Amino acid sequence: MTFSTDSIQNRFSSAFGYQKGLIDEVNSTVNVFKNLSVDDRLAVLWFAYTEMGRSITPAAPGAARLQLAEGLLNQIKQMPHQDQLQAMRDLAAKNENQISRAYGILSANTKLAFWYELSELMVKGVVIPMPFNYQLSRDGVQVLEAIKGLDFGQQITVLRKVVTDMGVDPLA
Repeated sequence: MTFSTDSIQNRFSSAFGYQKGLIDEVNSTVNVFKNLSVDDRLAVLWFAYTEMGRSITPAAPGAARLQLAEGLLNQIKQMPHQDQLQAMRDLAAKNENQISRAYGILSANTKLAFWYELSELMVKGVVIPMPFNYQLSRDGVQVLEAIKGLDFGQQITVLRKVVTDMGVDPLA
């Protein structure tokens, strides 16, 4: 029998006192996120990490082995800004390339930490910054507001699901 995060959540939600509506909120937020344009997905991550990032990173202390992602982050830092943006777009679009494959083997918590570190590097200008005038689509705003409206555990679950789904797992 195969278990996924979703099947475990659905199977044991009542045993742990979770309400089905809360699980549905997480899943519907993730599904709307996945249907956003690549640039809107990156923008939602940017806004989520810059607005909630301070609480996201400590969510997985020790489990997020950022040193495993350092080589990948260093590769991105050394690229020209337009190539950095393309690398992020490739991750979000699951395009097959060396960066996406290297990202694909990271653990879920390391992927969370990777995007947090990337947002920090964007703030510092080391990685191409978010355009100050970027207009998030209506659906992007909806996803961001939905994430903000979730409790902390649900926010982490949404972010973990979306960043885990990025890149290409070369072992799959």
